[in-house]
Amino acid sequence: MNTWVMVLVACGAAYALKVLGYLVPAHLLEGPIVSRVVRLLPISLLAGLVVVQAFVGDGGRLEVDARAAGLVVAIIALLLRAPFIVVVVLAAATAAGLRAAGIG
Repeated sequence: MNTWVMVLVACGAAYALKVLGYLVPAHLLEGPIVSRVVRLLPISLLAGLVVVQAFVGDGGRLEVDARAAGLVVAIIALLLRAPFIVVVVLAAATAAGLRAAGIG
């Protein structure tokens, strides 16, 4: 299939999913379990994306390289309560510096 066809199909599916969200009755979304899941779902999805981007290499293999070092620096900066932009810049600079040194 053509790439643009896949992009259009994905866009249509995302739009249909959003429309279906409006059709769900409100009383089904107000329960304590559903509200807890909705509150925690973005955190778990973001954590999964970070892990995949930091540790999965070509072919789905586990790789520990400059990206992992950048993640460690980002975690330390977050624990020290650095502003988000500082966290991003420190992590990127760490990964770039290690790659430039030939380590990652």
